[in-house]
Amino acid sequence: MLKETSISDKKETPFGLLPKEWLVTKLGDHAKIIMGQSPPGISYNEAGDGIPFLQGKAEFGIICPSHKKYTNEPKKIAPRNTILISVRAPVGDVNVADIDYCIGRGLASISLSRGDNLFLFYLLYHLKDIIEQEGRGSTFKSINKRGLMDLTIPLPPLSEQKAIAHLLRTVQDAREKTEAVIEAAKTLKKSMMHYLFTYGPVPIDEAEQLPLKETEVGMVPEGWGISKLGDIAKIGNGSTPKKSRTEYWENGKIPWLTSKKIHESIITHADEFITNLALDECHMPLVKKCSILIAITGQGKTLGNAAIVTFDTRINQHLAYIALKGDSFNPEFVLYFLQSRYRYFRAISSSGGSTKGALTCGFLKTYPIPKPDDFDQGKIIDTFYAINKKIAAEESRKAALDQLFQTLLHDLMTAKIRVDHISVPVAET
Repeated sequence: MLKETSISDKKETPFGLLPKEWLVTKLGDHAKIIMGQSPPGISYNEAGDGIPFLQGKAEFGIICPSHKKYTNEPKKIAPRNTILISVRAPVGDVNVADIDYCIGRGLASISLSRGDNLFLFYLLYHLKDIIEQEGRGSTFKSINKRGLMDLTIPLPPLSEQKAIAHLLRTVQDAREKTEAVIEAAKTLKKSMMHYLFTYGPVPIDEAEQLPLKETEVGMVPEGWGISKLGDIAKIGNGSTPKKSRTEYWENGKIPWLTSKKIHESIITHADEFITNLALDECHMPLVKKCSILIAITGQGKTLGNAAIVTFDTRINQHLAYIALKGDSFNPEFVLYFLQSRYRYFRAISSSGGSTKGALTCGFLKTYPIPKPDDFDQGKIIDTFYAINKKIAAEESRKAALDQLFQTLLHDLMTAKIRVDHISVPVAET
């Protein structure tokens, strides 16, 4: 049960008003701190010889790290259930040691002498900005043992520490389960892309009996045709009006898209707008709604991604548009097919098959696409719609849980609300 605290039950502290029974103290007065020390480089291995080794925060997860290296000459050990904190840039990130780790000089281990370490994890997570400010160095910040020991922290009674940690962990457990559902749905989508564009929308137990034929895009059902994108669609790209020309942008009303929007898959709105003058003086072809967009250049995972746009717009030079000419192809079918070719587009752009590091409109015009009949296209679209709907619902749930966690973290650590009457199981150590 959550309850608000009366002002009369509080006292002034560096953290604002806190309950009178909460301590405001130095971390070093209530915790054991072990600074990391890197073992000899010759002792590192990935064969499992010795104890798991963490040099810094690179292998941190949401709560616990995921190690890759081991050392058979450990210098400093972070015991299981202690808190790992990054002490070299970036300063302040925290994890929980799920097993004993050897820690390098980028980490420290912290354990409350008489307190709940999971509470300490959430508290330090909450105080990250303050810890980061304590870091020394103008370009490469770090914090030493004295800096950690002198860190001022609020410390509720042990029973409340356990209750706060239990509540926050419950929300994070729900988020992790939601994340697992999302990843499973995304994996299913990838598997269904391979299956549906090979066998079509037939039951799995009938797939082996279905006659297939070899085509430029791999095996497809014998009854499907093959078309070139350039034969079924107009393909082109746009441009970027000069940012220095304010008259191209100020009070603009015409939607304009960049490759940043491509990850939305279904683009429902623009974030940037241009003026009629930009339209007149720059290469800005109209991209009509229901056109497919594909990123033909881009950093990270952008290049090769495809999306569909739900409104008339203009685009920059890093996107190509595919505007279908007739009604023999459903735009959503084309979208899902192009999304299924993401890895191929990435590979061809980096291998020099087209302009190195990019796709081209010329390449897209000659690219083949399978043509099922309208019924099969519809069934394929329905399958992906159902999967996408599940993913969207779980993504929305995850966002709500993230917001709930952040709100609870702030309100519980500042005692804006208190945890009461929660039975907390005793954790095994």
